[in-house]
Amino acid sequence: MIKNSYTLTASEALAAIASGRLSSVELVKSCLARIAETDGAIKAWAFLDEGAALAQAAECDRIRIAGLATGPLHGIPVGLKDIIDTAKMPTQRGSVIFEGRQTDNVARLVELLREAGAVIMGKTVTTEFAFVHANETRNPHNPDHTPGGSSSGSAAAVAALHVPLSIGTQTNGSVIRPASFCGVFGFKPTRGVISRDGILQTSVSLDQVGCFGRSLADVALLTDAIGGYDQRDAVSFARPRPNMSAGAAADAPVTPALAWFDLPFNDRLSGDALDGIDAVIEILGPSVERMAAADTLSDLVAVQATIHEYEIAQHQAEVFETHWDQISDTLRPVITRARTITKAQYDDALAVKTSAEGFFKAFFMDYDAIIAPSAAGEAPMFGNGTGDPIFCTLWTLAGLPCISLPMLVGETGLPIGVQLIGPAEKDDRLLRTARWLQIHLADAAE
Repeated sequence: MIKNSYTLTASEALAAIASGRLSSVELVKSCLARIAETDGAIKAWAFLDEGAALAQAAECDRIRIAGLATGPLHGIPVGLKDIIDTAKMPTQRGSVIFEGRQTDNVARLVELLREAGAVIMGKTVTTEFAFVHANETRNPHNPDHTPGGSSSGSAAAVAALHVPLSIGTQTNGSVIRPASFCGVFGFKPTRGVISRDGILQTSVSLDQVGCFGRSLADVALLTDAIGGYDQRDAVSFARPRPNMSAGAAADAPVTPALAWFDLPFNDRLSGDALDGIDAVIEILGPSVERMAAADTLSDLVAVQATIHEYEIAQHQAEVFETHWDQISDTLRPVITRARTITKAQYDDALAVKTSAEGFFKAFFMDYDAIIAPSAAGEAPMFGNGTGDPIFCTLWTLAGLPCISLPMLVGETGLPIGVQLIGPAEKDDRLLRTARWLQIHLADAAE
């Protein structure tokens, strides 16, 4: 038995379980004790089934002891954002409209988690409809602050050492921004790597699945386990995925070529975030090329909003119509505005989105990654929204792989992430660059 095993990363826990130094039941009990101790203040969990989690863990231990095949996440606790369907747990989507909602459907990624041997602990809190209205989750570093959204509980649960891994989604900045605010690794792979089947649809064009962990290796491991082609998902692609774990473990053969865009909205960065990013870029020196961004790149923010708002109003039209009085005052004006978007405006936005994808495909012929802020600064105070997603918008629109690395600390001691963005379907190269950046900055700090 390992004392306080809840502190282990997924990779460390896997090694301990495989060697017999730790059982999955011991790990799950340790995580449950940690949740019981701290979640009263953090409120990361919408639903937790201790009995089911322990039963899954016991079965994992039986399989290992019997010498049967084990999966890449064997015995490891995982949290699921509360928009991901599971047959034996409620999926309430952050809304009173779906309180107690139960379904026989199982999301494709949940099937893959079970096949990989993961222990599904429960559902983590999300904002209402995984959109703009915050729920009750607090930032583990300081409960007076937000953890970000919409994957609020998923980021907070990993940061609070409740689970080593969790799953979220991103339609604008809902993985990268909470990862930054909570000081964990957040990885959103290329659009289409992970199936969205069985997940609340807010935007068929933009919704993407991402992961939270406490190391680069961990988010790569989880992404490998749940990636794969699914014909039920319109954006899932029927070709091999990059090997994320191999990328996260690889050394860069040459110094990566990075780019920084001087975008008009960079003035939204807080002073400490700007100072931190500038310090990183200074250390990287000639590895980073600063470039002025074309106005068309800034225009993509409005394009994302048009697509996102039009599609959520269409996808959830019946729910909004039937339960209008149960929708938050935060969301109602957004949906009212969305209903004024014309089909022609929407089609134009989709055409620009396609053009942006082509732009970045050509751009990454010359660069390994873009370096950017993960968020505008430290987490805002609780009650003041979930933070500005604008530093994620362009890359999410284009479906590019993005990772937030917990590298900076703000003036009040809260974490701030540094974001790297890579070329589509070259996620392994992005993770290799992220590893290089971690090592290079660590060496520079010595």
